[in-house]
Amino acid sequence: MTDHNSPAGAVGGGEPSGQPGPFGPPQQPQQPQQQAWQGQQPQPQQLPTDAARAQVAAAWVRNTPRAGQAAVPSLPPRETRPQGESKKEKRERERAARKTAYEQKKAEKEQRKRGGTATAAAPTAVSAASVSPASPVSPVSPAVAAPPVSQHGHPAPAASAQAASKPVTSAAPARDFVVPKPGGRIPTGGRRTHVALRATLLITTCVFALGSCGVMGLVIGKSSGPKTAGLDSADVDKYRLTDFPTQQAATFAEQYALLCMTFSPETASTRRVNLARYASAGVDAECGWSGEGTSTAVSATWDGTAETLAEYGDHGRYIGVQVRTDDGTLTTLTVPVYVKNLSTGEGMRVAGDVGQMPLPARADVPEIDQDSEVHDDALGQQLQQQVLPGYFEAWGASDATAMTRFTTPDASQAATSGLSGRLTTPTINDVAALVPKSVQKTDPYAYPAGQAVEVRVVVDWGDPKGETVRRAYRMTVVNTAQGWFIKDIRGGVLDSQGGRADNDGGTGAGTGTASPSASPSTSASASVPKTPKTPESPKGKPAGKS
Repeated sequence: MTDHNSPAGAVGGGEPSGQPGPFGPPQQPQQPQQQAWQGQQPQPQQLPTDAARAQVAAAWVRNTPRAGQAAVPSLPPRETRPQGESKKEKRERERAARKTAYEQKKAEKEQRKRGGTATAAAPTAVSAASVSPASPVSPVSPAVAAPPVSQHGHPAPAASAQAASKPVTSAAPARDFVVPKPGGRIPTGGRRTHVALRATLLITTCVFALGSCGVMGLVIGKSSGPKTAGLDSADVDKYRLTDFPTQQAATFAEQYALLCMTFSPETASTRRVNLARYASAGVDAECGWSGEGTSTAVSATWDGTAETLAEYGDHGRYIGVQVRTDDGTLTTLTVPVYVKNLSTGEGMRVAGDVGQMPLPARADVPEIDQDSEVHDDALGQQLQQQVLPGYFEAWGASDATAMTRFTTPDASQAATSGLSGRLTTPTINDVAALVPKSVQKTDPYAYPAGQAVEVRVVVDWGDPKGETVRRAYRMTVVNTAQGWFIKDIRGGVLDSQGGRADNDGGTGAGTGTASPSASPSTSASASVPKTPKTPESPKGKPAGKS
């Protein structure tokens, strides 16, 4: 480090030790070169920062001291704008200087390409005569040159100013590598490489996109080919996979069958006009009625049959319709229907006279295996006396408040909705409790908490007309700490005996009447035979828990 108290390191220009040196440049008579430079350029205005710049320059030691002297470089004088120069003129001057430097670099680059050596321009070159012979000059960088020093260790103002204001050109050739400014353009060679790289990436992306589109097109085109499932004629007949609008034709046939089976002498003319709207010209205008007697059709339902009408191919079908009259007679009519437009179902006509057919054949019902069922008579009796009467009374009236006393919190909707008063005054006729397999081995039957038991119940109801009807239900009851509660109820109970049908008689063809077995009475007051009780289980024992 430099001793600022020594004569060599003193900033004050040789002042005695312990005395602060004066700020700013040393007060020495101006050299001829400095006077000439001041004559060409205006004297910069002395600012307070010049003193700080001088101290910073003194703190930097660029060269090894010689003969007790320290070479302290001085910074170039701070550039100040002349008082008469505006900001616009300054920008134009700086732009012109940058343009001159750019032209100089360009010329040097062209000269290097031609094999020459780079030389500095005449206005910016530093001649050897500008440096004093007595002042030794040490090697410096192109940016900053070490100024000569005086005998007292102070830098020479004129020489340092000129050395700092004029760039020194190195004799070594510059490297052919240019780094652009931030945001500037890439040099010529690098720019061509960059453009080629961008073009390569763009072409590769386009080729990849076109290839992907081609592959996807092949996949979609191959998967969307006209392929159909291999269905044989049996599948077509089973699922009725035809173009014929069967449902629409069946509805058309049902309407015609209702008109055909409803007749009376008082409405003969109106009936004839209505029938003519459905049938073609050659069809019987009276639909088989002789003009005598009366009949009223209550309902007409398609029975699911649709035989192909061979004369019309795909445009015609023989539709089977079951008609029930007000006297309880059930009749099956076959109606030939023609459809003109298969896609829309328009142009329907009854293409011929109807024919009366017997009802479909009935099958024998197999008997239920009762050996696997175990009935708990004690539990059934308990439910019949304590639980089911109150529940069915609330369920028939849809009394939600009363039903909560008999149902579980997770009871089904059917168990908590009810009949809304359509049936009243229930009487529990029969109850059969089926013991679960997990409880059958206990003696007596022990039902744990949460155990569900299936129950078959037969109930006699009173209808709004005051008659009695019998209905059967399948119920699920659950055992809890408070007793048995109902979780679910469903209608219908199977015949435990099964076997053949009670009567195999068929309908009388063409007479409009049916056998007694095919024509059950629709009256709600019909006598219903009492359901036989299920035989007692060989292990009929009282319930272990009520």
